[in-house]
Amino acid sequence: MSLVLKNVSKKFGTKLAVDNISLTLDKPGVYGLLGPNGAGKTTTIRMLLGIIKKDKGNITWNGKEVTRKSVNFGYLPEERGVYPKTIIRSQLMYFAELKGMKKIDAEKAIEHWAKILKVDEYLDMVAEKLSKGNQQKIQLMCAIIHNPELIVLDEPFSGLDPVNTEIIKNVIIDLVKKGKYIIMSAHQMTTIEEFCSDILILNKGKTVLQGNLKEIKNTYKANRVEIDVNKDISKIIKTLKLEVEIEKNNQYKIKIDKEEQAYKLLNKVVEANIAVTKFEIEKPTLNDIFIEKVGE
Repeated sequence: MSLVLKNVSKKFGTKLAVDNISLTLDKPGVYGLLGPNGAGKTTTIRMLLGIIKKDKGNITWNGKEVTRKSVNFGYLPEERGVYPKTIIRSQLMYFAELKGMKKIDAEKAIEHWAKILKVDEYLDMVAEKLSKGNQQKIQLMCAIIHNPELIVLDEPFSGLDPVNTEIIKNVIIDLVKKGKYIIMSAHQMTTIEEFCSDILILNKGKTVLQGNLKEIKNTYKANRVEIDVNKDISKIIKTLKLEVEIEKNNQYKIKIDKEEQAYKLLNKVVEANIAVTKFEIEKPTLNDIFIEKVGE
């Protein structure tokens, strides 16, 4: 199975929202679709799911033109919204049946996912009684309850506390193990780095960076060193004219221009008989790369 977008464009009036973008998902996993607000991410998502029509290009799933009928997809939109006055179980059943599920299968799926997402105690409550985080988990259930092949998650972790974030992370990991194709759009760059092997960054409707994340990062020089020690080493850092980015409890993240500066620092620390518990030279983070590409 594969999803292919080739030279896809979309205009709204005179505004070119998406300008000649291409991407391919040819194996199960999570693909990162990134960009600042207004970059064209949501428009791209809606085109690839057949929700709105493209103006140019081709979008295919398994070699066939994408329509809302031809793709068994699940979609968690950025705009959150459950029916506030409706019982949760009824909402889930409604969406499951819309996707063609039989009632008995839908009931089993509701119980299954409610237990995994830890919302089973809320199934017979109206949605407005739930916290925003739990409402978001209900919407995720709506997106995956019918066992879709292709899943699009637009800002899945927005507004979640650490506990609920971890629950949804584990669900995504499990979906990938089951062979699902997932497109994730998010502003939390550390999350994208955790899940995505390949990314596409949009800015003003155009592709500004695309490819395998590890290969992209390998084209950059190291720009930081992280060192944890048992004593204050600020004097040594100052002597070497280095800039401290973060310092906490003798844990330092220091900016460097070249790796030799990091090794010089390590040598000075060792010569001073200071114990080192961690020393790591780091490439730019995805957050650094993102800011470089779209920061203006």
